[in-house]
Amino acid sequence: MRFQRQTISVEEAVKILLSDLETPREEQVGIYEAAGRILARDITATCDLPPFDRSPLDGFAVRAEDTAGATVDQPVSLEVLETIAAGDVPAKTLTPGTASRIMTGAMLPQGANAVIMFEQTEQPGEWSRQVRVKRSLIAGENLSKQGEEVPIGSIVAKAGERINAGTLAVLATFGYAQVPVVRKPRVGLLSTGPELLEINEPMKPGKIRNSNAIMLAALIAEAGGIPVPLAGLPDELPLVKRQLEECLQDVDLLVTSGGVSVGDFDVMAYLADEPDVTLLFNRVAMRPGTPTTALIYQNKRICALSGNPGACFLGAHLFLLPLVRSLSGERHSQAKRIQAVLGETYDKPCPYPRFLRGRLTEEAGQLIFWPDWNHKAGNLCTMSMSESFGIIPPGGRGKQAGELIEVLPHTMPSWSREG
Repeated sequence: MRFQRQTISVEEAVKILLSDLETPREEQVGIYEAAGRILARDITATCDLPPFDRSPLDGFAVRAEDTAGATVDQPVSLEVLETIAAGDVPAKTLTPGTASRIMTGAMLPQGANAVIMFEQTEQPGEWSRQVRVKRSLIAGENLSKQGEEVPIGSIVAKAGERINAGTLAVLATFGYAQVPVVRKPRVGLLSTGPELLEINEPMKPGKIRNSNAIMLAALIAEAGGIPVPLAGLPDELPLVKRQLEECLQDVDLLVTSGGVSVGDFDVMAYLADEPDVTLLFNRVAMRPGTPTTALIYQNKRICALSGNPGACFLGAHLFLLPLVRSLSGERHSQAKRIQAVLGETYDKPCPYPRFLRGRLTEEAGQLIFWPDWNHKAGNLCTMSMSESFGIIPPGGRGKQAGELIEVLPHTMPSWSREG
């Protein structure tokens, strides 16, 4: 199986990886801990909004019929019964020829059917027993009616939405001190290869420090998962299986880096041949990262990414993060591709779609993709500047500067944050 692999497209691989996932589990969290989480259930309005007829401005609650014929030159005089502040319950009912001074958000008194703003009355800054109205109103003018924004029982936030500041305001409005959210998936992190050193270890000949694990941990956390670092895998298959069995008991998903190619010590490639392992795919039409592999073992998914930093970075965005988002309950788990003009010619031939790291700029309303020319799979020092992947279609011609290409953004473009 290592040397006889069936190549599938990125889109097909993602579809396979995301199919037949378990239903995400729900938990309750306090509203102050809910930001960034995914709603597990639809949220419904527990009351009408507004919960009562109220004034949207500072002015006077009136009966519209009492203002008929009022003009600047011939104002209508009304008796002021009381002042109603926000939070007050009106004590007086309006009768013909009366009005109540009312503040923004305050409950409308019985009998009132319109509100006139202070600026359309004489001497609005002074409290008086009389108010002189300088404009006629119609019934319903300047009112916020009970339930006109949201009737009780209406869905105000949907399952699968990521909770943001606006969602929190809605939840608070309807009294949701505890919020039903999807439990964050625990994602195990394993790195293969005897060449790897821990971050704090001194360099040794033939060794490299494990940069993939910390990079993957950050991406998993950003996508809504809980990264669980695990001890590195050995290079002997029986020991690998034993360690994987132990690791999978404590996580919902496992991601590995390295060991997916056809080398003598690529243990994840050997694992795909085991009879108790279900192979989802082990070759994807993409560069870099063609040998990216996905398995099911012990009823848990294993996303096996390339050990090359650039290929691992790409594979994480294409496969791991949509999987983490789906397990987190997010409805839209895959990033949307857009179109942009290629800023510089890329004519290197490739039999598969090539994903170039790069950045987007905007010029005269047109998005331009600029490749990072240090994009070899093993290169990592420009990954911190990567904002998107430009996709060069397969074939010998490549793409010329000025041609449209598909782009997969993964980070907010830096130009959109500039003042």
